[in-house]
Amino acid sequence: MIPWVQLDSARTPDGGQELRLKQRGTEFSIMLGTNELMNSRLSGSEEALARLSCERIASRKRPSILIGGLGMGFTLRAALAALDGDAAVTVAELVPAVVAWARGPMSTIFGGCLDDPRVSIREADVGQLIRAQKAAWDAILLDVDNGPEGIVYKGNDSLYDAAGLAAARAALKPGGVLAVWSQGPDGGFTRRLKQAGFAVEEINTRANGKRGARHVIWVATNRP
Repeated sequence: MIPWVQLDSARTPDGGQELRLKQRGTEFSIMLGTNELMNSRLSGSEEALARLSCERIASRKRPSILIGGLGMGFTLRAALAALDGDAAVTVAELVPAVVAWARGPMSTIFGGCLDDPRVSIREADVGQLIRAQKAAWDAILLDVDNGPEGIVYKGNDSLYDAAGLAAARAALKPGGVLAVWSQGPDGGFTRRLKQAGFAVEEINTRANGKRGARHVIWVATNRP
C-alpha cells in the first residue's frame, strides 16, 4: 500500500481549523481534521452539479456562471465541457492555498482548465460576489463547505439562510438557476428555498457515478 504524504496545509478563513492536502500515488485528498472533504477519485456528484445547471440554461447566449468553491475543479471542468465558447465562468475561492494547490501539485487533474479563456478565478467570498450585482448571473453553483450544514467555516452559513437565498435570487437573471451541492438531505433548506420564491428540484446523486456516498443537489429556478 502506498502511504499518504502530506503536501501542504492552510488555515480555514476564521483561522480555527486546518486544511491538509495529501497525496498517495496519483490520488489527492483534502482533509479537515479526520474528515475527508474531497478526493480526486470521487467526482460524480460535483460533476452532476454542473451538468444539471448547464442543461437548464443551454439555450442562453453568452451565459454568465458563478461557481462558489474551486475544490479539485470537478464542477468547473464539467461546466466548461457543457458550455459553449461564448460562456463566462467565474470561480470564487475563499482559501488562496486551494488556488495555489490547483496550479501546483494538483495541476495534472485540473488539466489546464484554469487557463481556459472563459474562466476567471477570484480569491474572494462568493457571498460578496453574489451581493455585488443584481440580475448578473444565469446560474450560481454552490459547492461550498459541506452544503447547508457546513463544517469548515461558520461564515458560509450566511449563503444558505433566508437573507442569503434572497440575495442569490436577486443576483440571478429571470429564469436563472441556483444549484447547491450537499453531503446529505436537509428538509429545512428545501423549505427555505421555496419560501425565498424558487421553484425547487431536489435530486439525489452518488459520489462516483452509480456508486459511493449519496449526495443531494438542489436545482432552484428563479421564477421570472
